[in-house]
Amino acid sequence: MGRRTSLFSGSEGGAESWAILASIVNTAKLHELDPQAYLTDVLEDIVSGRTKSHQLHELLAWNWKAAHQRTAQVAA
Repeated sequence: MGRRTSLFSGSEGGAESWAILASIVNTAKLHELDPQAYLTDVLEDIVSGRTKSHQLHELLAWNWKAAHQRTAQVAA
């Protein structure tokens, strides 16, 4: 993701959406997560209703990673 791509956001709302997405993807990378796997799981949890509005903090990259590591340890 780069500045050139963000120049083509089309509108102020598009630019804001681009900034949010770029922030989420880079936060996932910072925590050594696969951004696509992270976003897929988070969006599935929200859309399916498995994660309620008062539980959204659990979907932050660092909390999500810790929860998945605990799940992997239990399964092993």
